[in-house]
Amino acid sequence: MTDAPAPLIDRLDGLLFFPVTAFTADGALDPAAFRTHVRARLDDGAAAVFAACGTGEYHALDLDEYESVIAAAVEETAGAVPVVAGVGHGTALALEFLRRAERAGADGVLALPPYLVKPSQEGLLRHYRALAEATALDVIVYARDNAVLEPETVVALAAVPNVVGLKDGIGDLDLMQRIVSAVRTSHPGLDFRYFNGLPTAELTGLAYRGIGVTLYSSAVFCFAPDLALAFHRALGNGDDDTVNRLLDGFFRPLVELRNQGRGYAVSLVKAGVRLDGLDVGPVRAPLTEAADEHVERLAALVKQGRALL
Repeated sequence: MTDAPAPLIDRLDGLLFFPVTAFTADGALDPAAFRTHVRARLDDGAAAVFAACGTGEYHALDLDEYESVIAAAVEETAGAVPVVAGVGHGTALALEFLRRAERAGADGVLALPPYLVKPSQEGLLRHYRALAEATALDVIVYARDNAVLEPETVVALAAVPNVVGLKDGIGDLDLMQRIVSAVRTSHPGLDFRYFNGLPTAELTGLAYRGIGVTLYSSAVFCFAPDLALAFHRALGNGDDDTVNRLLDGFFRPLVELRNQGRGYAVSLVKAGVRLDGLDVGPVRAPLTEAADEHVERLAALVKQGRALL
């Protein structure tokens, strides 16, 4: 008899990988290129694969494409690392995506913010509870944009058995510290995980480490895994000299470049994957491609960052 895999929360330890979703030149899904992308980063040491999330253009996938992407990630990982699927939209459609994620074999889901509306705390709690209660999969809640969770809401969510973590894309350290403290006080001993979910999370890694948040995903890992892993090791080992050298010489300039265009948190990353030698195709509308001069600057930055190693 094969032993059951460990719970998702016990398997999230290391650098988390959010792959881009590959498309052909005419915009169709390209499963072969996606699999190559996933396999390459698994070989580089990805600790988990978060498929069809923000970097993976979840918003642009239909249900069948979404299920194909999750299934491809599950097949490529073959149980070596967990696969977490993005789930968003309003509650009714999110539940349908959730069912597809289950059918494709995902180990858990990242609950993205609900579509468009600015809900109350009660509304957010109802939404995330509905998702969690509809599945046996573990759920990580992603707070960002219109889903700003107050400490008491996170305390209530942490009481749901399969809500296992919070990914913070807000960047309010005062709020995040209050959340961590409130959950720790209300649920002593609970293994509830927190993730730095800001774009280019390395830039705020030192600040989040200060409040005990060490898990994060690296967009840079998609196209320059050596730089991402070097930073991750240095941050974990307390090698702040290396951390600051990479921050000053690579990550801060990268963030400044990312801020030059709307949607660059996806399109610039995809350009980076293409620079690294894998054609993962264009972004889908409503995103647009990074400008040529910005792609050239990205190539120079990667070279500059590697010189720092």
